[in-house]
Amino acid sequence: MRPQDVVILLKLSTLKSEKWRVQDIANGLQISASEVSESLQRSKQARLVSDNKRTLYTASFLEFLIYGLKYVFPVSPGSVVRGIPTAHSALPLNQTIVASSTDNYVWASSKGTMRGQAIVPLYKTVPNIALEDQALYELLALVDAIRVGKAREVKLAIEELEKRLKGE
Repeated sequence: MRPQDVVILLKLSTLKSEKWRVQDIANGLQISASEVSESLQRSKQARLVSDNKRTLYTASFLEFLIYGLKYVFPVSPGSVVRGIPTAHSALPLNQTIVASSTDNYVWASSKGTMRGQAIVPLYKTVPNIALEDQALYELLALVDAIRVGKAREVKLAIEELEKRLKGE
């Protein structure tokens, strides 16, 4: 697995039953079509998508996010920068968790509106695509909460991810 695989699978989860092409995902994520194709092949081998690579195995993907993500793609907060809020500093967790201004996490970006500790995104295009796709942005922020959060934030992020990915 590579970090962009998680981003691509999260994007697939937002498409639900829509018909999609590899090129559509590539354009939406600012990733090359060949990278998307290779990613889907890796996800098939990991049993996270069906053999035809059109169906996300939600339960398996959730299991990976909950139990493996923070070990496979760990992150440590960096220096304070301007950026786009993530983890508990972004929707939906910022509705529940009130953090002080020194406890914010962001993806470094000149387009950002918040100062906080820098979190390296799963893939370099994440800050840009987050501004264009609200549903994906919220899923990416929840995933970052699992990667970097404390126990309470992780628990809330998992509950919210389960709701969203299972379509509840």
